[in-house]
Amino acid sequence: MNDSGSGVHYYWCTRHHRVETDADVCPARHVLGPYDSAADAEGALQKVRERNEVWEAEDARWAGEGS
Repeated sequence: MNDSGSGVHYYWCTRHHRVETDADVCPARHVLGPYDSAADAEGALQKVRERNEVWEAEDARWAGEGS
């Protein structure tokens, strides 16, 4: 279920640095999502940072195994 209960999706716009909905969403190249809630969309960049840190650590570990 999402915030509105009406099937609306939420997006984080990297161009405007705000949450957008289906009604006012920027082109796909500028947004992350869709998310089920505005709160999830607001946390999108933090989630990206956390995932990137994990992946970079895994890459570094993997690269270190071969040397």
